[in-house]
Amino acid sequence: MDSFYASVEILDNPSLKGKPVIVGGPPNSRGVVATCSYEARKFGIHSAMASSRAFKLCPQAIFVRGNFSRYKEVSLQIREIFSRFTTLIEPLSLDEAYLDVTGHELYATQIAKKIKESIHKEIGLTASAGVAPNKLIAKIASDLNKPNGLTVVQPHQVEEFMRNLALRKISGIGEATEKKLLQYHFKICSDIWPYSEEELKEKLGERLGSSLYKHTRGIDEEPLHTIWVRKSLGTETTFAEDLLDMEKIKEEIRKLSEQVANSLKRKNLTGKTITLKVKYSNFKRITRAKTIEQMTNQSSIISHTANSLLLKTIAGEKPIRLLGLSVSRFEDKTQDTSQLSLIDLLQ
Repeated sequence: MDSFYASVEILDNPSLKGKPVIVGGPPNSRGVVATCSYEARKFGIHSAMASSRAFKLCPQAIFVRGNFSRYKEVSLQIREIFSRFTTLIEPLSLDEAYLDVTGHELYATQIAKKIKESIHKEIGLTASAGVAPNKLIAKIASDLNKPNGLTVVQPHQVEEFMRNLALRKISGIGEATEKKLLQYHFKICSDIWPYSEEELKEKLGERLGSSLYKHTRGIDEEPLHTIWVRKSLGTETTFAEDLLDMEKIKEEIRKLSEQVANSLKRKNLTGKTITLKVKYSNFKRITRAKTIEQMTNQSSIISHTANSLLLKTIAGEKPIRLLGLSVSRFEDKTQDTSQLSLIDLLQ
C-alpha cells in the first residue's frame, strides 16, 4: 500500500488531502514518524525519523497520532480482495503481502491490475505492485514506481533487471551491511557476479556471502508462508525524559512485565526466554536475554528476570531513553503452534 497509515487518515479526513501529513508522535515529544504522506516526503521526512526533526524540516506538517484499529480494519478489507484471486497469501504487515497466483486462469499482471483497481474503487486507496517469478524480485519491483505503480519483471528479464540494481535495494541489506560491502567496492548487483560463492563467503561470511551470491542474480526459492507462528511477544516504551535513577527504571520494568504477562495470559501462552532491550540516550541499543527453567506468564517472574538482566547493562550510569521487554520460546497451552492472523502481525 502507498503510504498506508497516512493514506487512511486522509481517506477518513479529506481536508488533509494534498497536505504534508505525518502519522506518529507529536513534534514536541520524543516520538518518531510511523509514516507520512508523499507531500511530507518531499521535505526529506521518512519513517523512523524523530518527530521533532520532521517538524524542523516541515513546520507546516500536520501530525496525527494514528489509529491502528482502523488500519487493521482497512487491512482486512484489502486481504478480502486478495482472497478473490488466491488463498496463497503471506502478509508481511498490515500494508504489504505476497500473493502466489501460479496456475490462475488470468496472467499475474492482469491480477495485479484488477487488485489495484478493486482497492481503489472499493476502498479509495492506491497500491503499488511488483509481478515477478519470486518473492525477492516482486518485493523490489513493488517499491520502484510508487505511488500507484506496477512493475513487471518477466523470467527472461531477471538478469537485466538485477544488473544495475543497488545492493541496498535487496531486502536485509541495511546501512551497516552496505558500509561493509562498500569496503570491497560492491555497490550494484553485477559487482558481485565475478566472484564465486566460496569467495564471497570468505570475504563476507558464510550467511551474507551465500545469500548475496544468489540474490544478486535474482535467485530466490523461498516459498510463501501462509501460516505464521508467533515467536515472541513483548512491548516497549520511550520515556519523555531520559531515565538514570535505578528505582524509576525498575518501576518501568515492573509495568512492562505486567503488560507482557497480561498479553501472554490473554493468548494462553507461556514462555521461557525473557529479553530486555535498552536504548541509551545516544541511541545505542543493546539486548540481554535469559532462558529460565520453567515456562511462565507471571509478571513477578518476568520482572525478576528482567531486573537481573538490567545488571548486565550500564543502566544507572548512562541515561536510558527506551526500555523493551519480550518473552519467547513458547509453549502453547491449547495447541502445538500459535498461528497468527493478519491482525496479530503488529501486536
